[in-house]
Amino acid sequence: MKIIVLAKHAPDTESEIKIRPDGKGYDTSGLVFDINDWDRYAVEEAIRIKESKGGEVVVVGVGSNCDDTLRKCLAMGADRAIKIPVDTGLDAYQTAEVIKKAIEGEKFDMIFAGLMSQDLNNSLVGVLLAGMLNLPVATAVTSLEIQDGKVVVARELEGGYKEQVELPIPCVLTIQSGINEPRYVSVMGIKKAKSKELKEVKIAPTMSTLDVEKMYLPPVKKAEMITGDASQIAAKIVAILKDRGLI
Repeated sequence: MKIIVLAKHAPDTESEIKIRPDGKGYDTSGLVFDINDWDRYAVEEAIRIKESKGGEVVVVGVGSNCDDTLRKCLAMGADRAIKIPVDTGLDAYQTAEVIKKAIEGEKFDMIFAGLMSQDLNNSLVGVLLAGMLNLPVATAVTSLEIQDGKVVVARELEGGYKEQVELPIPCVLTIQSGINEPRYVSVMGIKKAKSKELKEVKIAPTMSTLDVEKMYLPPVKKAEMITGDASQIAAKIVAILKDRGLI
């Protein structure tokens, strides 16, 4: 069983985002980057399958500075990594396109991707890649069971509902958080990762599908403090509700 896992090097969610002066993107200087949280679950699930059924786990990262994330995946237990040193920015189509080209020589059984990225939340790359490869895809997977030539998965739907789907292998799955408990990276794992293959494949996207006109932070709304005794506060609240047409 050979599984390819997409692992994004993404800004930490606690980082303070600043927009570039040109308004076309965000400033990456000063940001703390790590493996995208949803992708950690995808890597862990692939490693667990390898441990139970045998095979190989190959992680793929896109970006000029994604080495640390790929090394972390190798330390978790992935067998080798492919780095595509191109910065596709906000264009999910470009990201999927270069991944497709990078894995053309890989005879895989499944591709795992995190459901979404913690910086953009678009949930696009895994689905786009499935379309480019003409493969069946299931999104928001919360559990899976591999059977003879197929995989049966449970998908998370809105409102707390779940759906069971059966897909033939090969296929693409986007993994929801909570499907497992990702392991901590051990010292021994870090040492082993240093000797594992991290291959760099230089590929450029053929077209741009996204044009950013303007990027900006949402306006900060300040709370209005209402003072006075209880009757005065109540009267002011009623006046505000009437002024906004709520009563």
